[in-house]
Amino acid sequence: MKRRDFLTAATGVAGGAGAGVTAAAAQETTTTSSGNATASGNETTTATNGTTTSGGSSGGGGPTKEVTVGPGGSLVFEPAEITIAPGTTIKWVWESDNHNVVPESQPEGSSWEGTPGGASKTYNTGYEYSHTFETTGTYEYFCQPHKTAGMVGTITVQEGGGGGGGGGGQAEANPEHMGVPFQAHFVGLATLLMMAVSLVYTFFLLKYGESPHASGGNR
Repeated sequence: MKRRDFLTAATGVAGGAGAGVTAAAAQETTTTSSGNATASGNETTTATNGTTTSGGSSGGGGPTKEVTVGPGGSLVFEPAEITIAPGTTIKWVWESDNHNVVPESQPEGSSWEGTPGGASKTYNTGYEYSHTFETTGTYEYFCQPHKTAGMVGTITVQEGGGGGGGGGGQAEANPEHMGVPFQAHFVGLATLLMMAVSLVYTFFLLKYGESPHASGGNR
């Protein structure tokens, strides 16, 4: 084989390898996300047998998180900080007496009122109060009789929330979400290696000449 013929063939191999890299890189991961949070201002409060349920209508029937009020007679909410997704219901359960849940601050557009009766009414062991949070943002609340003792709580409502005590951990990154699909990286590396070997072989062949057995009748 003449040098010219070999160079032509090597160029064709390199070009085909480059096309393979381009095709592999074109396999991008398509991610479609949608999140429609619906907030409702129609809030109703119903007390039955010591249990109060409060919250706007939510078509999804989201999860429920529990907060203990005064566990073991202590003057705290447990957990004091919690992160949830929109549509999640928080249920406060009383384990000691003379407590209430009074909102101190909340996002614009929300209508959380706390336990019935406001700051002037307290409830005892066994009482339960629930509210569904739809509007994203930070909600701060307290127990009126024990606010100065540090009986306060914070609720953070955010898309993707769901952990307790300040939020859940960060999810491990998926290689396919880093741009090019995971398999394409291997294809690209293998193709580049083939190109490098081809070019090195061509270099040595041109530098040191071709074998006398490689030249046939093609002149």
